[in-house]
Amino acid sequence: MNQHFATHGASPSLRVTRLDNGLTVATEAMPGVATATLGVWVGAGSRHERAEESGLSHLIEHMAFKGTRTRSARAIAEDIENVGGEINAATSAEGTSYTARVLGEDVGVALDVIGDILTHSVFDAGELAREKSVILQEYAAVEDTPDDVVYDAFIESAFPGQPIGRPILGRPDTIKSFDEPAIRAYLAREYTADRFVVAAAGAVEHEAIVAAAGRHFGAMPAATAPEAVPGVYGGGERRMPRKLEQANLVLGLPGLSFRDDGYYALHMFAQVLGGGLTSRLWQEVRETRGLAYEIQAFHWPFSDCGLFGIGAGTSGGDLAELTDVTLDALVRATRDIASEEIARAKAQLKLSLLGALETPGGRIERNARQILAWGRVIPAADVIAKVDAVTVEAVREAGARLLAGPPTLAAIGPISKLPPLDRIAGRLRAA
Repeated sequence: MNQHFATHGASPSLRVTRLDNGLTVATEAMPGVATATLGVWVGAGSRHERAEESGLSHLIEHMAFKGTRTRSARAIAEDIENVGGEINAATSAEGTSYTARVLGEDVGVALDVIGDILTHSVFDAGELAREKSVILQEYAAVEDTPDDVVYDAFIESAFPGQPIGRPILGRPDTIKSFDEPAIRAYLAREYTADRFVVAAAGAVEHEAIVAAAGRHFGAMPAATAPEAVPGVYGGGERRMPRKLEQANLVLGLPGLSFRDDGYYALHMFAQVLGGGLTSRLWQEVRETRGLAYEIQAFHWPFSDCGLFGIGAGTSGGDLAELTDVTLDALVRATRDIASEEIARAKAQLKLSLLGALETPGGRIERNARQILAWGRVIPAADVIAKVDAVTVEAVREAGARLLAGPPTLAAIGPISKLPPLDRIAGRLRAA
């Protein structure tokens, strides 16, 4: 019998039901909204791949739209677009999503298409060959884009030899090797019912979504997928000298999991350091010194680890000065971040969090991701309370924790003047 869960403190229109096989359905009706956004989130992404499967999650996302037992690739697109809808999919390190946006009256059409592509795809050999070619072109496009290359090299250097550090696209040799048996083996192992969340918001009715989820996914076995290989930050560097007009640099340190108590404080540290036009790095690097067109600090949290980074592009001649200024700003921020900077960071974070919930797409993404991560939807008020509770001291401490880890460095272009990694590490240790 399906289980219905209370959602204490969350939106009164949020309803959550778990099917007998472990699949979760979450809906949130939004009065006054005529459209619906819905989809399926699967808690399996690139970090769940074995070495020989690198890029397979992304290929499966593509192949989902290439034909089922009853629909051709064109029929999939037509069935959605004939009702004015849009359909899309995305792959990340920890999950894959398949989503559609339609008028409220056409929710059934969208669910039927998504259910079909996730349970009855045929993986035709001809379509598979063509899509592998498309992904190889996508890979080539990334290789021709220095600021994409440097970020791939950055995460690979931070998590060397680990699934979480591999590029989501995979590598040409693995992409070329994929066949139908490899796809079906991965799906059987990783696409288990307990990792599925069907989420919908807008002009939706919960019972209708639950019934449709049961029709399409109720027969999935109640299996448990294997745990992903833990992410262990290592640090290191990759330098890629190339004849380019600009040097692209990413400097990183070990971050935090979104489960860590210090997550919000570290997010605010990144925001103060390089998260906007008033951030310290933007003001010093861009406005005062003119060393870069753009510079940013960021924090990528995962379920069991995280990665903090600072990325910028500059001329080869300015690279040494940019590095010195960046390191100085990073170290100084751990000591003297002020209360007004934290207040601004809190306001920016709250606007981002609450603004996302004003659209059906933002609602379903929040609901699905939190259910996969926590097994429940966390009320927005609880999140805001955690944001408001962060102190100046906690933010400084979060920054200081960064300096204790070994750095990661990735750079591409005219980088001969980039300081050695051990010198950068020494500057951070001396702080």
